[in-house]
Amino acid sequence: MKKKKTTLSKKQWILIGGFLFLLFFFLINQDLISILLDGDVDKAKTFLDKNIAYALFFMALVMVIQNSFTVFPLILVITINIALFGFVNGFLWSWFTSVLASIIVFYGVRYIFQSMIIHKFDAKIIEKVDANGFAYVFQARLFPFVPTSLVNILAGLSTIRILPFTIATTFGNFIYFFILALIPAGILSSDLDEYLILSIIFVTIALYYVIKLIKHKRKPVSDSENVK
Repeated sequence: MKKKKTTLSKKQWILIGGFLFLLFFFLINQDLISILLDGDVDKAKTFLDKNIAYALFFMALVMVIQNSFTVFPLILVITINIALFGFVNGFLWSWFTSVLASIIVFYGVRYIFQSMIIHKFDAKIIEKVDANGFAYVFQARLFPFVPTSLVNILAGLSTIRILPFTIATTFGNFIYFFILALIPAGILSSDLDEYLILSIIFVTIALYYVIKLIKHKRKPVSDSENVK
């Protein structure tokens, strides 16, 4: 019997090409990568300040790496963006590129790497993502203890659709990134950072569930009125 040939779809070829380009780009920028690994914000700013367009592109690719493997601390990436582009633009660029990077990793896991890595994760965790979908991704985005790369990978391995994943990531990252952006901006003091971040996250999640509970309670009322 002849073996069945496996052909890659156009989407898979694009994703593979993108990952290969990413690898090549970072290989030719090893000095700058070393600076980032050392966590030297001033050197990174000096290196990238010469060309803003290049800086935007490079930091976007750094965010893709951060969303894939969590090589660089998220706070470092946001701090460098704020140092380069100012508070508002730095925060917005960090947020926008994080959502874009999450989608890229999500698609990469789902359409290319799923069969290779799914056995490395507990099936019960993936089932949790399947069951909770939007709520799971949204909460995970807010907790500082859950790596962004892990959320993307688990979502890619699950059955969650791209739309709820993107919406949960967009809102979750906006809240969490804004809080983190306040630290390099000097608005949060070092003594209160941890407690304040956890308090805001707790209040946000509590509000989410309160709104969800109110909506759930309203449904039976409207249904009973329709029966009458």
